[in-house]
Order: sequence, then structure tokens, then C-alpha cells
Amino acid sequence: MLLFFILGLLVHFVFFGSIFDIYFTSPLVHGMTPQFTPLPPPAKRLVLFVADGLRADTLYELDENGNPRAPFIRNIIMHEGSWGISHTRVPTESRPGHVALIAGFYEDVSAVAKGWKENPVGFDSLVNESKYTWSWGSPDILTMFAKGVGGDHIYTYSYDAESEDFGAHDVTKLDTWVFDNVKEFFHAARNNQSLFSKVNEEKIVFFLHLLGIDTNGHAHRPTSREYKDNVKVVDDGIKEIVSMLEHFYGNDGKTAFIFTSDHGMTDWGFHGAGHPSETLTPFVTWGAGIKYPQKVSAQKFDDAFLKEWKLENWKRQDIHQADVAPLMASLIGVPFPLNSVGILPVDYLNNTDLFKAESMFTNAMQILEQFKVKMTQKKEATLPVFFTPFKLLSESKQLNILRKARSYIKQRKYDEAVSLCKELIHLALKGLSYYHTYDRFFLGINVVLGFVGWTSYAALLIIKSHSNLTRGVSKEVKKPSHLLPCSFIAIGVLVAFFLLIQDCPWTYYVYCLLPMPIWYAVLREFQVIQDFVISLLTFPPSQLVGYLFVFTLGIEVLVLSFFYRYMLTAGLIAFACWPFITQLWTRAKSISLSWIFFSLLLAVFPLMPVVGRKPDIFLVMGAGLLLLLLSLSVVTSLIKRKDHFINEELLLHLFQMLSIVLSMCVVYTTHDSLRKKQGLPLFNQIISWITLASSFVLPLLSPTSLFERLFSILLSSMSAYLLLSTGYEALFPLVLSCLMFVWIQVEQETLKQPSVSYKQKVTSVQFTYNPDITQFRQLYLDDVRRAFFLVFFLVTAFFGTGNIASINSFDLASVYCFLTVFSPFMMGALMMWKILIPFVLVMCAFEAVQLTTQLSSKSLFLMVLIISDIMALHFFFLVKDYGSWLDIGTSISHYVIVMSMTIVLVFLNGLAHLLTTKKLELCGKPKSHLI
Repeated sequence: MLLFFILGLLVHFVFFGSIFDIYFTSPLVHGMTPQFTPLPPPAKRLVLFVADGLRADTLYELDENGNPRAPFIRNIIMHEGSWGISHTRVPTESRPGHVALIAGFYEDVSAVAKGWKENPVGFDSLVNESKYTWSWGSPDILTMFAKGVGGDHIYTYSYDAESEDFGAHDVTKLDTWVFDNVKEFFHAARNNQSLFSKVNEEKIVFFLHLLGIDTNGHAHRPTSREYKDNVKVVDDGIKEIVSMLEHFYGNDGKTAFIFTSDHGMTDWGFHGAGHPSETLTPFVTWGAGIKYPQKVSAQKFDDAFLKEWKLENWKRQDIHQADVAPLMASLIGVPFPLNSVGILPVDYLNNTDLFKAESMFTNAMQILEQFKVKMTQKKEATLPVFFTPFKLLSESKQLNILRKARSYIKQRKYDEAVSLCKELIHLALKGLSYYHTYDRFFLGINVVLGFVGWTSYAALLIIKSHSNLTRGVSKEVKKPSHLLPCSFIAIGVLVAFFLLIQDCPWTYYVYCLLPMPIWYAVLREFQVIQDFVISLLTFPPSQLVGYLFVFTLGIEVLVLSFFYRYMLTAGLIAFACWPFITQLWTRAKSISLSWIFFSLLLAVFPLMPVVGRKPDIFLVMGAGLLLLLLSLSVVTSLIKRKDHFINEELLLHLFQMLSIVLSMCVVYTTHDSLRKKQGLPLFNQIISWITLASSFVLPLLSPTSLFERLFSILLSSMSAYLLLSTGYEALFPLVLSCLMFVWIQVEQETLKQPSVSYKQKVTSVQFTYNPDITQFRQLYLDDVRRAFFLVFFLVTAFFGTGNIASINSFDLASVYCFLTVFSPFMMGALMMWKILIPFVLVMCAFEAVQLTTQLSSKSLFLMVLIISDIMALHFFFLVKDYGSWLDIGTSISHYVIVMSMTIVLVFLNGLAHLLTTKKLELCGKPKSHLI
């Protein structure tokens, strides 16, 4: 069985990774020829301002007094330049956003995992193509475009990473640092002849990365005064830099300016998904080569933004984020970034029609080059008989469009040439997508075959080893035939040879060959399948259909709960009604009433706000007080119940209660300190980390009796969870645990053992590290219901207090008791542990249910895996890479969560087993347990 679980883990890791190979592989190709416009550019230099985390509405809207929040930028829109909204893509993180702006292509969604690495994938960018680039800002961003670039033409100036502190008194210093250093740089250039000559060259870029707004948004949220005041600081800083540059260059009119953002931010201070507040960013440009403001009486946009911002009379021109790169390249006359998929927004250009047409032609050639390389790569890696070219853009059509566009330019039909080039670009982009997804159907079929095969094998294992379904069906065991293994070996060899001659990557071998041994293992159990079918035929058809309908309905409710959280509420209400349709209500009314009460109480949480809730520290304090009152009653009950309450046990409970009190104090004082902008107190930080570390150890010191061990786990988990809470979610694990305690008792009552005293049975249960397997029973139909209950409670543990299917649902304020300096992986680990704490509580209760119902953990766990895999297969088909970016991000998150849940379930099952059964002894003194 251990081998089975190891193989199961490997299979699920393969399924988990398959989504990124099938849907989200890197779009980059190499080997293209650089393309640039053969006409003099309008600008010698470009200044790029990127206000990290700035939302479009925050910049453009008027403040409470009806005044511009950014008066200088507002003045540019009305008198000097052009403006619009830049539409970003998922994932709305800093790395992919800056890559889109400066390199012109969208990284695949998995790039969020590389969010802070230094240029892990080689790509061309505007910075590479420039003669010189000077950049100032965050070390996380600047190094992306500097490391691994040949030559010494890129210069970076950044502050220490420790400066990115969400708890700092004033994080606008991150922006003022940039502005001050740029001023010092140009002051030094006046006295340094070498530097002076460099900054007066052509084709140079100045990149100012401004992180203060993003940091203030995370720390105080975009609706806060701090965030909005930071916008004013940036506006003032840009005004000073522009004035200084114009003076430095003698107002030569050869400087182009662009102001934009890499991504926006949700109202609750996070980003990463596809909410409009994250994907709509400002774009303002002015200076050399840029059109002046255009007054209009009507605009083509049907949203309400223009009226809200009082900009309905100034022409708005929206662009995609990747379009910024070709625009910048065109302005300073450098080759378009080789991997760019951006379309030059010619309406922004203030130049001759010839220049616009030539620039558009260059843009078309540059994207067509990528199409040709991609097509050649796929053609060379595919057998001619299986290769299907992209029919909408054949070689003859390419030549015809290019010849026609060049002819239009010679005839001075520039508008027609621009339109034709745009048509070619759209066709080339479609072709790129076609070849990029060329193998998707083939790989998807293989993964589905593996999924179905694995689920079938797990089901057969349950039927064969853990149930009575095939008992009594007498069949002669046939000798195994050599035909089956030989057939699968032959098919495997053929598949491997087929992949080899097509020069496929190694992952293709995994996806295509993995179903072979799985389906071989399934077909080897043909006798079991046959016996199972015969056994099913003995059931009345109506009963079979009824069971199948209920099972399907349960699975669909679980799937729908990922989209609509209120389905969890509906499920919990159904759970509350369950005792009435069984014998439980008549046999144990008090337990049934407890089950109904806590099911209905837990059903309230999915109806609470998903995200965007304001921190309510008093709810966290209330949860702590309720836990303390519960602890006092439990300790009192244990003292009364036991003849001798061991001193060590009493001290342990008192220490855990003290830990709860300390957590409450730390949460309150940290919140107060950050509100006063005094930073995170060191003492609070130390206590928080000690509490977190001790929460793993303290439960192991408690007695292994069922009730005491589970209660000790609850106290330790809650002490850490309180530190990670900001509002009503602090109450969630407490209510969930109460329902779990009742669940254990309910499952005990549902067993048909009238001769056994229930009370005596539960109070005498001890968690044991090596259970007696002779006490385990076979599975019954009601055990499917137990497995479904577990999966439902696990999904509730995930979604009970928020929609973690979206990365933007995380609130960084949750980790402020532990750290405030930006550390993405540490913060992510802490938030992940917050999510897993309710998960652990459910799994520990599951351990108790298995023990009290005399079930093998392996058999019930196999049923849970089957239910999870059926859900995962649902979400595999629901994954999409088209439509709104919110839909794309959600579909990816759903599949990742279900697959992660299945994988993590194996590890958490082991963790729960360790937490419930392992006993640590202090000072080597064995303890006696007086029950």
C-alpha cells in the first residue's frame, strides 16, 4: 500500500504539472532577425515612469474637493499629450507587467512563480536594444532587465530590499529616493565629461520604477489616504524631473515621456488575478513624436469612466500593455523587441503618414518573423503526414500582403498600408497561437486517459481489498495471459518511437506513457471488474440509479461551490437536515441538536464577504475570548472527570491558554502600532514566531486520549491562527472544530452497535501510532457518505472565509504580526499555513472518525482521493486560456487548488496521524493516563 501511495503522489504531480504544459507554456521563440523603421525617429531619448500598483481610476479621478489628484499629469492630458487606459493581463504581478511593458510579450501564467527571480528566461527587450539605459528603483525589478545582458550599456541604481517595509512610517521615501537620485545623477553629469557625452547620445532610455504606491496599497489599501497622497508625491516628483530634463537638454524637444503602471490593485490591497481594478492601468504620454490633446464631442467607450473622471472631452485611446514596447521602440528608433507581440498604436504618433506606415510595416515584419520561426520549429518536429499548416496565412498570402503593403506605401496610400499591416499582424498572432497550442488536444487526451485510468484503479483496489461487493461471486481464477503485458509493451514502444522521431520534449513521454502501466493494472483486474458487475446486477435498477444520482449531485455541488460559495451554505443546511432522514434523530437527540446547531452556524460563514472586508480587530479578540471560555470549561470538566488530574497535563493546558492570551495581546498591540505608523514591535515579532513554532510541538505533549489530544491541537492551532487573522475569519476554525467534535460523535452513533455503550466507547478511545489492523472492518455503502462528508468539510475549510481560488484574495495584513518587510515567499508560506490550519483540524477529526468507526485509514482515504480526482477532472475540462482574464485566472486556480488538495491531502494525512498519535515525554518521565 505504501508503494501505491508513492505512485499516487507521482501520478498526481504529473497531472498537476500537465496544465502548464498543455495550456501555459512559454510563448518565446528565438532566431528572428531584428526589425526597425528605416526613417529618422522623432525622439533622441525616452523617459519611462512606472508607478507600481497604480490604478487608473485613482490617477484620473478628482478628489473629494473636485480637484485633480495628480495636477501635473492632468495638465499633460489636457494641454500636452495623449492618454488612455492600458489593459494588462493575468497574472497581474510586477514581473509579468514589466516584461509586457518593456519586452512587449505576455509571460505565461506560471511566470507568477518566477515573480521575483532575475531573468530566468532569456528574452529581448527595449533595454537590450537601447544604446544606453539608466534605471532607478526596486532591486527586484531592475535586475530583471540587467542580468544576463551582453555589454555594459545598462546601469541600475536601487535601494536595499529591506526598505520595502509595509510597516514603515513613510513608504513614499521609496519614490522620493528615486527622484532624488535622478537629480543627483544629472547634476553629476554636468561635471563628468564621459557621463555627459553618454546622456547626450541618441537611442537612450531613462527608467524610473516607483514602488511607493504599491507598498502603500498593500499596507493601507488603495482607498486609504496614504495611497492617494502617494499619488500626489509621484505627480510632484515627475513634474520636477520633467522640468529638470528640459532644462538639462535645453528644451530641444527630443525627449519622449511615458507614464504608466505595471498593474492595479483590488480594494483590499492585493493583485495577481483579473479583476478590472487590477487590469486597468493609466497610460499618459507626451513629448517628442506624441500627438497633442484632441478635443472631441463623443467617444466610442461605453463605460462610465469618462464622466466620472471629467475627461469626456479629451480623446481617450486605450491600448494593450504589450503595445507600449513597440511604441517606445518607434519613438527612439531602436529595433522592435524580437519577442514582442504588441501592435504599434499609431494614433498616438505625431509624425508623417509615411513614418506611421513604415513603422507599422516594421511591426508586421517583426511579428511575422516570429510566426515563421514557430511554424518552422513545429514543422521540423512533426512527421509530414501529421503536419497541418495554418491555412489562413500561407506563404503565398504572406508574400501577397507584404507586396501589396509596400506598393501602397510607394503610392502614398498610407492608411491602406497601415490597415493591411494590421490585418497581417492579426493573422500572424492567430498563427502563433495556433502553433503554440498545436499539441494541446493530443496531450489533453493522454492526461484524461491517465486520470480515468488512475481513478478506475483506485476504485478497483477498494472493491477488491476493502469491500464485500465481490464476495460470494464464485469464479474460477484464470491463469494470467501473456497477451496483455505484451500488448501494452508493444503499444508503449510504438508510442515512444513516435515521440522520438518527432523530437518531442521529455514531458510528452511522461504524459503519453503514463496511462500504459495504469491501464495495464486496471485490465489485470478484469476478474474483479466482472465480479463487481455481476454483484451490481443483483441490486434493483431504481436503487442503483438513485445512488448514482445522489453521488453525482454531491460531486456537482462540490464543483459548483468553487464558483458560488453559497453552495457550501446549501450543503451545510442539507447536512443539518440529515439526522431527520436517518435513525440518528430518534437514537441521539442531544447529539443531533448539536449537529444541527453547529452545521447551521458554520453555514453562515460562506455568506460573509469574500474579500475586501475591513480589518476588525475586535472580532479577533472576541474569538480569543470565546476560546478561553471554552478552555476553562473543558479543563474544569477534565478535573471533575478524572480522579487525578496530572500536574503536567494541567500545566500544558494552562500554558496553551496563556499562549492564546499572548496571541490576542500581540494582535492588538501590533495593529495599534501599525495604525500609528510605528512599525512592527520586535517583541511582538519574537512572540509570534515562538507561538507559531510551539503550535507544532505542544499537542505532542498532551495525552493521546481522543478528546484531550484533539482539544490540545485546537488550542495550539488557534493561537497561531489568531496571529494570522484580521477579522471574522478568526471565529471560523473554532466553529469548524466544534462541528468536527460533534461529527466524531455522530459517526459513532450511526454505527449499528446497540450492545456497545456509546459514552463508554468514546471516552475509552486512545489514538495509537500502530493501530490493530485486525479491528478494522470492511467498507459499507454508508462509508461513501463519510468520505463525501470529509471532502465537503475540506472544501468548506478552503472557501469558508474567502475565495482563495483567486490569488488576489490574500490579505498581506494577515502576516503583519510576523513581518512587514516585503518577502514574497515567506509571506506566501505564512498565508498558506493560515489556509491549511482549518484543513489540519478537519484531517485530525477524520483520524478520530476512522478510529471510532473501526475503518482502515487506507480504504476511506482511497475513496476521498477518488472523489477529489473526479472533481479535478471536472476542472481540467473547465480550464481556459481565452475570454476575460478574470475567467482565465479563476479556471487555473480551481484546477490548481483541487490538484494541490489531493497532493497535500497525502502529506496532511500523515501530519494529522503524527499530531494525534505521537507522544513526547518530558525529561524521560513516562506519564500515566488515568481515564
